[in-house]
Amino acid sequence: MENSIVIYNTLTRKKEVFKPLVEGKVGLYVCGPTVYSNSHLGHARPNITFDLLFRYLTFLGNKVRYVRNITDVGHLENEAEETGEDKIAKKARLEQIEPMEVVQKYMNTFHKNMEMLNVLPPSIEPRASGHIIEQQQMIEAILKNGFGYEVNGSVYFDVEKYNQKYNYGKLSGRNLDDIRTNTRELEGQSEKKNSFDFALWKKATPEHIMRWPSKWSDGFPGWHLECSVMSTKYLGEKFDIHGGGMDLTFPHHECEIAQSTASQGEEAVRYWMHNNMITINGQKMARSLGNFITLDELFTGSHKILTQAYSPMTIRFFILQAHYRSTIDFSNEALQASEKGLERLMTAVKTLSNLTASEKSTVDISSLKEKCFSALNDDINSPIAIAHLFDGVKTINSIKAGNEKISAEDLAELKSFYNSMVFDVLGFKEEQTSGSGDNAVLGKSIELLLTLRNEAKANKDWGTADKIRDELNEIGIEIKDTKDGADWAIK
Repeated sequence: MENSIVIYNTLTRKKEVFKPLVEGKVGLYVCGPTVYSNSHLGHARPNITFDLLFRYLTFLGNKVRYVRNITDVGHLENEAEETGEDKIAKKARLEQIEPMEVVQKYMNTFHKNMEMLNVLPPSIEPRASGHIIEQQQMIEAILKNGFGYEVNGSVYFDVEKYNQKYNYGKLSGRNLDDIRTNTRELEGQSEKKNSFDFALWKKATPEHIMRWPSKWSDGFPGWHLECSVMSTKYLGEKFDIHGGGMDLTFPHHECEIAQSTASQGEEAVRYWMHNNMITINGQKMARSLGNFITLDELFTGSHKILTQAYSPMTIRFFILQAHYRSTIDFSNEALQASEKGLERLMTAVKTLSNLTASEKSTVDISSLKEKCFSALNDDINSPIAIAHLFDGVKTINSIKAGNEKISAEDLAELKSFYNSMVFDVLGFKEEQTSGSGDNAVLGKSIELLLTLRNEAKANKDWGTADKIRDELNEIGIEIKDTKDGADWAIK
């Protein structure tokens, strides 16, 4: 199997052969959630995307240290302008509970949702509030190197001075003149040298709940700082891959590059990977826009725009049937198509486990495997890999129908390959029911009708038998008669 992966590096705007710093070992950091409300469909995408990357790199034999943070302090309401309340502190005030109660509550639901989506836990999951000392140490290094300044108890990053030596905007493709033009000078931000300078440490106002002592003031770290600190703490001053949603490219990831470079003299990240957005009616799905659907609402079908409940594996299939760098537009129709596609794939896996071998093969297993691995090696192209798996489904059904033959050796190889691809790499798992239990009820109902049809055929009541088959076909259930009985599938 070809071991060379090509990934699209946002930093260079091209695909590059991925070569880890240390052969066989990969350092991967991904921006995790700010835990102040329930996770929504938009959160599923980066976590499923980088779970696939984590799984595939591991499958290829690499030892992967996967770090995904929890933001539990420093993320203000107006993140680009660094104004307003801390998002978690605001939620705590509204719910009249402690900020860390907010964090614990929504971190628990996030973990529960990720487990339902079969997203593997990261190797390390550090929290921003647990690394205040390290963040202060990075601020000191930035100040010592002349790229920050302190004013009235707050510390800001001097973007203009940094840009004189390095390139601020290299990741997002922006230049400082454009940023200056598009950055408003806001009331209360006049203590900055320039409107585009960003906070490394903010002095807490008297009413601000979350605060820590420092040599500058009682305050809290800027939102961008935590990822620069925790990624390099656990992966080293230079590490392989940093991932996240493309909406984080600017300012968050741009600021990360600046902070790491300013503190240690060189960039930390070698490959930047960004997943695209999920849209709804062409607009980005986000909490801030109020157009989001929580994962729990999807699993129960309780949101007003949903026509049914969707299982976690249907959501996972929906995410993976599009390339991670392309947008996905939400619709009930798209999710229903994903549900049918997943059912077809999982049915084929079950069928495969019951196939019997022949003396000789008429199928080409190696070509199928090569195509799937080639797709994943090409910038983790999951939709192409899935398409090839569906080509294999046709072969599996053809073998079952007796139109093709497969040897015992090839059958064992095909079973192993599908188990590896479907379960270990793509991360699907068997589900007993959908979120509402509809699948189990549907299955039992169809089996009952097929039993009645078999009785009709036994009594030579061909009219009733044909009527049951035709009526099921009308509602999208395809019946196939075989020598072992009748099989059914959702069309």
